[in-house]
Amino acid sequence: MRAMHTAATGMDAQVMRIDTIANNLSNAQTTGYKESQVDFADLMYESVRRPGGARTQDTSMPSGLQVGSGVKPVSTLKVFTPGSLKNTGGELDMAIEGRGFFQVEGPNGRIYYTRDGHFSVNSEGTIVNSEGYRLYPSLTVPRQAQSIEVGSDGTVTVTMAGDSGQTEVGSIELATFANPGGLSSEGGNMYAETAASGAPQTRTPGTEGAGKLQQGYLEKSNVDVVSELVDLIRAQRTYELNSKVVKAGDRVLQATNYLLR
Repeated sequence: MRAMHTAATGMDAQVMRIDTIANNLSNAQTTGYKESQVDFADLMYESVRRPGGARTQDTSMPSGLQVGSGVKPVSTLKVFTPGSLKNTGGELDMAIEGRGFFQVEGPNGRIYYTRDGHFSVNSEGTIVNSEGYRLYPSLTVPRQAQSIEVGSDGTVTVTMAGDSGQTEVGSIELATFANPGGLSSEGGNMYAETAASGAPQTRTPGTEGAGKLQQGYLEKSNVDVVSELVDLIRAQRTYELNSKVVKAGDRVLQATNYLLR
C-alpha cells in the first residue's frame, strides 16, 4: 500500500530532523557553534494523468492527477548568523564581529576554519587553538612578553619586560567564503573548504567585508534553545502522525484481506 511507504519516508525524515535538533541543543553552549537546519524535498510523483493532457478532443486537464511518494532529506544547512559576545577578559580570546573565520593549521598541514576564538600559547610560544592547531599564519609570542594586545584590525603587539613600549609580533588574517554554508563540518569547531564553499579569500579584519576582532571576548553559540524545543515538539508530533498513517494503512489492508477471503 502506497500510503504506508509514504508515511514511512515521513518518519525517516523526522528522525533526521530530531537528530539535527539534538545536535543543536547539545552544542547550545559551544563557543562559535552555528546551528544546523535540515532541508527536505518531495519524492517522485506517479502521474496517472498529466496536467494539460487531453481530456476530450476539445478540452484538456486543468490540473491532472499525480500521487506523491513521500519526502527525503536533501541537505543540512549551517546558519551563520552571529552569536552574542561573552566578555572573558582573556588576552588571547577573540571574537569576530561580522563575516570571516580564523584560520588554523592542522598537523597534516591542512588549513581549517573556525569561529571559535579561544586561543592560548603552547610551550613553544606559538598561538594555538583548543585542539592544539596553530593559528595561521603562525604567530609566536616572546617568552619575555608581559602583556598581549590584539587590535580590531588583527595587529598583535606585546609589551616586553622592562620595556615601556610595544612590539608588533604579527597580524591575524581572516578568511571569507562566497558560500560559507557549503563548508564541511569537521568537528572541534572547525570547518574545511569544499567545492561548494568556494576558495577562501584572506582579508585584513575590518576590510573588504571581513569582520573586526574583539579582544577579550568569545562568540557564543547562535542556537535559540526555545526555538529548538518548539521544533522538537513539532518533529515529534509529525512523526506520531506519520506512524498513525502506517497503522491506518495496516488496518485497511487487514480489512481488505478479510473481505477477499
